[in-house]
Amino acid sequence: MSEIKRKRGESFESLIRRFNRKVQQSGKQLQIRKIRFYARQKSRNLERASALRRMEIRKQREYLKKIGRLPEEEFRRR
Repeated sequence: MSEIKRKRGESFESLIRRFNRKVQQSGKQLQIRKIRFYARQKSRNLERASALRRMEIRKQREYLKKIGRLPEEEFRRR
């Protein structure tokens, strides 16, 4: 963690600006973002299963669209 001490006669805004600059230069924000948004890879079988599920849903949707059973709101959403 970056530590900043207030200089004599320094305004609060200046202190915050200096702190933010120090944090950016240290690279801690980039490390935190990498950790926060890290998504583990799915296994190969899970990837295939989800792809098959998506294909099945797509086929069902196309079939319903073809026979006219898909509600009108579904068309507008896309």
